[in-house]
Amino acid sequence: MQQVRTEPTPEEIREQKPYEAWGLSEQEYDYISQKLIGRLPNYTETGLFAVMWSEHCSYKNSKPILRKFWNDGSRVIQGPGEGAGVLDIGDGQAVVFKAESHNHPSFVEPFEGAATGVGGIIRDIFSMGAKPIASLDSLRFGELTDPKNQYLLNEIVAGIASYGNCIGIPTVGGEIGFDSVYQGNPLVNVMCVGLMNQADLKKGRATGTGNSIIYVGAKTGRDGIHGATFASNEFSEEKEADRSAVQVGDPFMEKLLTDACLEIIHDHADILMGIQDMGAAGLVSSSAEMAAKAKSGVTMNLDLIPQRELGMSAYEIMLSESQERMLLCVKKGEEQTVLDIFARYDLDAVVVGHVTDDRQYRLYQHGELVTDVPVTTLVDDVVEHEQPSQKPARLDDQAVAETPVVNDVTDTLKQMLAQPTIASKKAVFKQYDAQVQANTVVTPGSDAAVVRVRHTKKALAMTTDCNGRYIYLNPFDGGQIAVSEAARNIVASGGIPIGITDCLNFGSPDDPESYWELDQSVQGIARACERFDTPVISGNVSMYNETDGQAIYPTPMIGMVGLIEDTQLITTQDFKQAGDAVYVIGETYNDYAGSEIQKLNGSLPKGTLHFDLDTEAANQQLIQTAIREGLLQSAHDLSEGGLGVALVEALVEHELGFEGQTQLTNAQLFSETQSRFVVSVKSQDREIFEQLAAGRASYLGQTTSTDHISLKTADGQVNASNRDLKAIYGGALTCLMK
Repeated sequence: MQQVRTEPTPEEIREQKPYEAWGLSEQEYDYISQKLIGRLPNYTETGLFAVMWSEHCSYKNSKPILRKFWNDGSRVIQGPGEGAGVLDIGDGQAVVFKAESHNHPSFVEPFEGAATGVGGIIRDIFSMGAKPIASLDSLRFGELTDPKNQYLLNEIVAGIASYGNCIGIPTVGGEIGFDSVYQGNPLVNVMCVGLMNQADLKKGRATGTGNSIIYVGAKTGRDGIHGATFASNEFSEEKEADRSAVQVGDPFMEKLLTDACLEIIHDHADILMGIQDMGAAGLVSSSAEMAAKAKSGVTMNLDLIPQRELGMSAYEIMLSESQERMLLCVKKGEEQTVLDIFARYDLDAVVVGHVTDDRQYRLYQHGELVTDVPVTTLVDDVVEHEQPSQKPARLDDQAVAETPVVNDVTDTLKQMLAQPTIASKKAVFKQYDAQVQANTVVTPGSDAAVVRVRHTKKALAMTTDCNGRYIYLNPFDGGQIAVSEAARNIVASGGIPIGITDCLNFGSPDDPESYWELDQSVQGIARACERFDTPVISGNVSMYNETDGQAIYPTPMIGMVGLIEDTQLITTQDFKQAGDAVYVIGETYNDYAGSEIQKLNGSLPKGTLHFDLDTEAANQQLIQTAIREGLLQSAHDLSEGGLGVALVEALVEHELGFEGQTQLTNAQLFSETQSRFVVSVKSQDREIFEQLAAGRASYLGQTTSTDHISLKTADGQVNASNRDLKAIYGGALTCLMK
């Protein structure tokens, strides 16, 4: 016989304050009870307020900053506020994309934490009416000399691969970085991209008095309870045991759920009034947000919720974050059509409530009214907190970074290629099915992934980018650089950048320095987005990324999508043939602040960043024009490791040699000056390309058919075989992962 659990009374809750462990402050509790509902909330209601008022759901600390983002733009159909953002790509079509973080769960349960991160973002995409066509990731770990980080990397990659491969959505790209600051708090950010006809657009609305609320998908269990508050608190080694907040995913069920929901969206749009994923905060967030956006109320009977465990309380049912679940609002009288479709997919679908016109949120269980609060109190009345902000003292008197001493440039190049942040990620990418759906044109390993749009000449380029070391040194310029690097990747692939999503990974908002870093980086991102006409159309804030008081570097990940208007414009980073001329676009300076060579020499990020948005825009425009005029055989942006690393990355694919000379010093081969590209041009096109470049391109040398790479610098010479460099570059990460 099941033991009946008793819950604290409202008076006991007031005295014992369990809500503080759920992330709700005493001041917030008092405001809710005294100002918003005029009574003490019961146990269930207190739990609902705790999750809905968490940073993860309400953005109560970050909203004042997020309003500084630039959300307009020439292509925006749907900006922030729905499951995902939507951009017009012409011909009545739209691209839909969003990124989410699953950092804390992935540290506690790396395989399931990463896998469910993939599942959740996929549901955000198809809830808008789009077919998911690709996913990407952005990962950060501590150094791989620690076996724990090797374990985390292997398990997290396996979780991403398992879910994506099983559901049949290609994982086409991403990026991975390593630094000791992520030792106790790895970052797992996942981006999903979808494609749709604009006419199929759906939103999360519970609209139309009397219309039905239908629960569909997997049954509700006790997994993931308070997952949203778990993600809204500082981490500690002690919390590593808190596995109840981590969900367990089933990609095969998600595939059925995707197909069933898209069938209803495409074939029965007239009866589907709204649809939303049960993501963070589960059933309460989806139902309350759908009602709030429609300015309606909702009533639900929790006895009807499909449950896989006995004796679940209202509190547990509402706060569960069990995966593969959706909430639909369906026109009254048309419910059977929806139920029949889900029955055909062998999925649960149950009418659990209806829409009301009084804007109240009511829940019944066992014949009793267990929740009765205004919808607005859960969603719209959250008290925002503009936290104290203070520039870190470390940034007051930053000098120019020291120029590294590079005596043996060939040896230094080999060391750089073996750095795990720089080394080839093939050991990771090979675990992902990048070709499923048969639309992937450019697979992982080039600057951006490219996926074709069937039955058109168009394709979509996509990338994820960030460098936390730059943000640490200058959040404003670092934010601009993050957007600019993503844009360079899109441009180098033949695309036009059209919009971004983000995952803002930061420390505690209660730390004035961390809050200042968030504010400055958002302003930098916004400035660059407006310049490139790449509005922020969706995103995620992940605060409290610190363990035992040690914060990560501020790491705002940028996920960008670009439109390639004709597949003939698709360009990749690798040199194609011997005899082509190689150029560097952009000037190179002594920029070592936050660089990989600075890290190689054992230094924390230090020095001042140099960045000019006008130069960035001009150099990107040059690449776009050169690609459109058919002048480039390849294009590759210069980022971590500088020119030396980029040159090797462009050479290894086709095992070409290189012969060249430059006025740059040994050290400047590893400078990370922004706004630069390395490109190759057919010998017969050199003159017309140089006229187009108008002094912004420096001739470096030419590719050869030998295995030898030779580059004479101002104070030395690179002498190496392609075969040796390829072995170092290609094998370093595999070796470290074992």
